[in-house]
Parts: sequence; C-alpha cells; structure tokens
Amino acid sequence: MKQFIIGENEAGQRLDKYLKKLLPEAPGSFLYKMLRKKNITLNGRKASGDEKTGAGDEVKLFLSDETFEKFAGSGRGLSSDKSFAGPSPAVIFEDHHVLIMDKPAGILSQPDASGAPSMVEYVTDYLLKSGELTEEDLRTFRPSVVNRLDRNTSGLIAAGKTLAGLQELSEAFKSRTIDKYYTCIVAGCIKNEKKLKGYLHKDHKSNIVSVRQFSEEGDLPIETEYRPVKSSPDFTLLKVKLVTGRTHQIRAHLASEGHPIIGDPKYGSRELNREAEKRFGVRYQLLHCSEMYFGKRTGALEGLSERVITSPLPEVYRKVTESGGMQDKKAARKEQKDRIHEKDGHGDGKNEQ
Repeated sequence: MKQFIIGENEAGQRLDKYLKKLLPEAPGSFLYKMLRKKNITLNGRKASGDEKTGAGDEVKLFLSDETFEKFAGSGRGLSSDKSFAGPSPAVIFEDHHVLIMDKPAGILSQPDASGAPSMVEYVTDYLLKSGELTEEDLRTFRPSVVNRLDRNTSGLIAAGKTLAGLQELSEAFKSRTIDKYYTCIVAGCIKNEKKLKGYLHKDHKSNIVSVRQFSEEGDLPIETEYRPVKSSPDFTLLKVKLVTGRTHQIRAHLASEGHPIIGDPKYGSRELNREAEKRFGVRYQLLHCSEMYFGKRTGALEGLSERVITSPLPEVYRKVTESGGMQDKKAARKEQKDRIHEKDGHGDGKNEQ
C-alpha cells in the first residue's frame, strides 16, 4: 500500500488528473478500474476520480510495489550527469510562488531534442538543492519557466515554483498584462522612436520568419515599439517594448527596417557580425530581456505587484557602446541645441573671448 498526502502543488485539481501524474505509465482504464474496486481511495472512501483534491487530503493506493513501480516510471527530476556550461543563471527575484532569473545567452529556455540543459532543469535543480522540492514532489508537480527566450538571447526568465505561481504567471503572460522591455544593439543610426506594425509569416521547415505589410493566410499580426538610447553612425542601442510576442519578432522586425541586431546569425549581416566579433568579442545576438513590469497583482503574484524587475546588461554591451563611439541621445540633443543657441547669437556670454 502507498499513501500520499495532497500538498499545495497538487490541490485544486481533479483526482484522476493527479493519479495520471502519479502513475504516468498507467492506462486510464486501469486507474478507473482501481477506483471502482476501491483499490484507490480518497480520505478512506471510494472515489470516482472527478473529485477536486484539497491540501491535506489522503490518497491510498492498494497496489503491489511491482505494479506501482511499473506504472510510476522514473518520476525523477534533474539527472546528476547534466551540468551547465558557462555562467549559471542569477536569481533576480524570488518569493514563495515565483522565481525570476537572469538567463545568460547560450542556454535553452525549454528542453529540446538536443538534450542540452535548459532553464527548466536549472529551476528544478535549484529548488531541489534549496529543499523547496523533493524528488517525490516531482512525481506530481514540475516547476517550469513561462516565457521563452531564444537560446542566444539573454535576460529575464520567469518561473513558477508552485502550481498557483505557475498558473497565474502563465495566464499573465498569455493575456499580455506584463510589460516586457528588451535592450538591443542594431546596425545603423536610429534617431527617432517608432512603433512598427506588420504581419509575421513563419517558414516552419527553416524556422525563419519574415515580416509583411499585408496579411496572407496563416500570418500573425505583430507590433513592436522602440526608442533609441545611444547611437553612433554605425550602431544604435535601442530600448524595445514587445507589444505582441511572436517567434523571432524583434529580430525579424528590426531587420526588416534595415537595422538588424548585431550578432544575429539568422536575420543579421554576416559582414557586420564578423566585424563585431573581431572588434568587441560579440559571440551572440545583442538582444537582452532587460525589464518586466507586472502592474497591480493579487494572489500568488502579489509579491510582484507594481514591481519593475530589471536585469543588468552583459559586459559586451558596454564594450560596444564605448568602443563603438555611441553617444547618449539626450546628451546629443542637448549638445545640438547648445550649438544652435550659440550660432544664433543667444549665448550668455560666458564663453566669449
């Protein structure tokens, strides 16, 4: 006989859903048969499977050890042979329900077929080491990240530590009620802020998108806003607001305007990328999720209410802005106004000879 107590992360779901997580290899017909025969009980009573679980509920499985292990599978978390190359993600914000980290470029957000470690596994490993999760917990609940960044994009990644945190974060990102800002360095000099609109077409075979001004079947509307922060004749540091969130949206949208992100292998300039690597050591696309604003929040996200979460730019951004001769846009505008002021003969005389 196996006995399980429903915890915070299992509460609020149907009993049959919980059982399918506990015994992922078991056919549904087997689970319902065990419920009918009272070989699986809820709080000592016969159950049908559609009952909602509550924290503290007792689930008993009158199954042999062999049967349980057969249907439970491994039920384990991060395997001990996986490790992270390069810098580990830094924790920017953490409370009981939510974890927000700074993802370095080069790490996957979600697992893929390559088997390379991802942020999902990093979160799991972090919570296991801190004692907030146990290997047994992972049978029925898996923490996860809720926003995706491309492998070679750095910056803020949000994850749910609890079921409530995961559900509410997921809904907030899905409903676009979180303001997300990115910082990037693009080719060329951009002087004015702009709002871009268009339609995104994705080639699923190549995993490359293109931007169109008129919609065709299957295209998705996109909207991107940007504001120049620093610039030189060759480069501009932009602050970008992601209004819609589509695959490669910022990268493709800026490239379609003739301002590809420096270091971007798909939508950028090979010549400029080679030059940036040689001059500044740029090895990844210079796109960084630098800020999130959560607005008024309650429930599991209350700790994020009215908070602005920020992530510092990687060191390579400083190298490009300083060595690339970029000038702050506000300072540049002031300098230009001062020159015009003096040219028109309206100076205060302090600098006159």
